[in-house]
Amino acid sequence: MTTRRTRPAPRPPEGTPPRAELARQARAVLADAVRIAHWAAGTPGPGTAAPLAAHALERAATALELSPAQVRAGWDRARLAGLVELHGDTARPGWRLRAWDRDDSAVLRGWVALFDAWSLVHAAPEGIEAGAVAEAVEAVPQVLSLLQLSAGSVTVPALLDLLGQRVAELHEERCEVPLGPGRTVPAASAAPAATAGPARSADLNALLLDWALEGLAAVGALTLGKGHATLTPLGNWAVWVKLEQICVAAQSPAGNIEQSAADMLLGCARLTPGPARDEYRAWLAARTVGSAVAELLAVARGEDALLRGLAFEALRVVGAPAEPEVRAVLAEPSLRPYALLWLAEYEGNDPDDAQDVLSREEATWLWVDTAAAVADHGETGLLVRHLDSAVQGTVPALLDEVRAVGHPRTVQVLVALAAAHPDPALAKAVRRAAFQVHTGGA
Repeated sequence: MTTRRTRPAPRPPEGTPPRAELARQARAVLADAVRIAHWAAGTPGPGTAAPLAAHALERAATALELSPAQVRAGWDRARLAGLVELHGDTARPGWRLRAWDRDDSAVLRGWVALFDAWSLVHAAPEGIEAGAVAEAVEAVPQVLSLLQLSAGSVTVPALLDLLGQRVAELHEERCEVPLGPGRTVPAASAAPAATAGPARSADLNALLLDWALEGLAAVGALTLGKGHATLTPLGNWAVWVKLEQICVAAQSPAGNIEQSAADMLLGCARLTPGPARDEYRAWLAARTVGSAVAELLAVARGEDALLRGLAFEALRVVGAPAEPEVRAVLAEPSLRPYALLWLAEYEGNDPDDAQDVLSREEATWLWVDTAAAVADHGETGLLVRHLDSAVQGTVPALLDEVRAVGHPRTVQVLVALAAAHPDPALAKAVRRAAFQVHTGGA
């Protein structure tokens, strides 16, 4: 069997450090978060949920010899980077934490998740309307693109000019014109003498640009000098990745018979269904059924949602011999939706109708889990199109139920979706939902 590439892998800009060096820099940025994640994951019982309880904060500060503010900041970063996941009041290590010392790709994905969530890491200035903050967040990709294309430092006035242009474009797209401090009205009803807005907007844009640059510097994406900003190697690489829309899924090597279940599944991730099933059959033929099923289910219990879905695809190839083991995992919340769909298809239901066996909550949990797989391994366009598969029918209903379902990757999924979606209003709503889940709000 052979696989054909549709386009050669793009090369990063000249001067980009090797991945190992980028991963080393990402580990340095997240060093405190990793220490706190290890501490939280090794602390049994309640008290490590977010926001970090006062007594847990004190214990962590003492144990790690950090200030309470450092612990709180590191805890937020650990959650946003996927180093720790919350299950009720208990913190568990995320799959990235377990792979942290040996897997550079896991480290870089964790840092990119933090990079995407910069606006949650660094609180916005007080007293500014949420709409203005959302506009700044929406304009930041253009600022980052200018920094990346400039291949060096860019003056703050130049960045401010670009930010102002982008905000003005957003107002024009929404048919809005300024009407005094912090307010807008539809262009058709605007008074010609609205002169107080532009000067105020310039001051507001300057304040928001400072906030954005400080937030991006806080996650290690850029450095700030006197009157200028420069992307770090990590930031330069991350912006290039997003501009090129590089898929971070593993390449599909030919022949996976001798690989572990996880490596075999990753190797098949980019194959079409037919060739993938051939690979699954070859891998299964080299093992006893019992050991193969046990290994696949062990992978499915991990935190990588892509591998969870692929493991059940491989179990479909196993068929009847896997039925008792699949039925036995119905009691495990993270596997239950997958197991229900597997059993429905095994019992003869049409795959298109199999979703009917899921409760609303189970379908929502599965939607978030699938979105997590896309966010980790797929292209941004796939994440946007994934919205159409939600059972809720409307985005507000989806966000309400996603907030309630309690999936440990909810915040990261919503942040990634907000960063990817081209509709500013929808992205704003999704970003607000991510913030509410992150802070525990309603």
